Amino acid sequence: MSIGTAGTGIGAGRPTLAVWKFASCDGCQLSLLDCEQELLALAADVEVAYFLEASSATVQGPYDLSIIEGSITTEHDVERIHQIRAQSRHMVSVGACATAGGIQALRNFADVDEFVSLVYASPEYISTLARSTPPGDHVRIDFELQGCPPNKGQLLEVIGAFLRDRRPAIAAHSVCMECKRRGNVCVMVAHGTPCLGPVTHAGCGALCPSYDRGCYGCFGPMESPNTGSLAGWFEGHGAAGADVVRMYRLLYAGAAPFREESEARERHA
Repeated sequence: MSIGTAGTGIGAGRPTLAVWKFASCDGCQLSLLDCEQELLALAADVEVAYFLEASSATVQGPYDLSIIEGSITTEHDVERIHQIRAQSRHMVSVGACATAGGIQALRNFADVDEFVSLVYASPEYISTLARSTPPGDHVRIDFELQGCPPNKGQLLEVIGAFLRDRRPAIAAHSVCMECKRRGNVCVMVAHGTPCLGPVTHAGCGALCPSYDRGCYGCFGPMESPNTGSLAGWFEGHGAAGADVVRMYRLLYAGAAPFREESEARERHA
């Protein structure tokens, strides 16, 4: 695969930024484009060398920073992520697909060949891996930014941090902290509503609990989540084991803490 067409790379003028898509819905790239005025300010300091969602003009690598959206689902993806890694000084994966395999990681719990035979009229034309995995399972990733889609403020912080050779200032606490800051009444305590907020990484601003809905984990697991304790609370308040499995198998089904808890509950369901 040829990456880019012409231009300069690391160390020649402004830092170079490349944005790459794998198996995904493009929502993470749209989060970056939604930065609007902030993105214009960023563009003044950074050369956007490769970003097909925004422009067909490309610049040849190497690149100071590569942003990766999407999961690895084909042999071609595996080859391509290694090529991009070789041309990138720093590599950051963003979103549920690139940090945990995405909703397509539900295939990891089933027989992909059976799915293909049921869905496609000519399954012999389909070439796919048995599992959907994050790029970090194949190459070294310097930082993972969770969220489906990621918070655009956090996205800008991560980009700015790596282009200035510092560690991104991204909080590691749970959605519960954001609920407290907004003055929300806990939907679990007040209404008995199942909520993944206690084990989910902050970043959404406690959007769902602010409207009396339980968090469904779209920012993935927080650091060191006690998924077993929360699952026990769900079951103690009437949730069936199969329901708890489904709660942990949403956008971040492939993330290790959620995957392991769902598999444990499935064995005992």
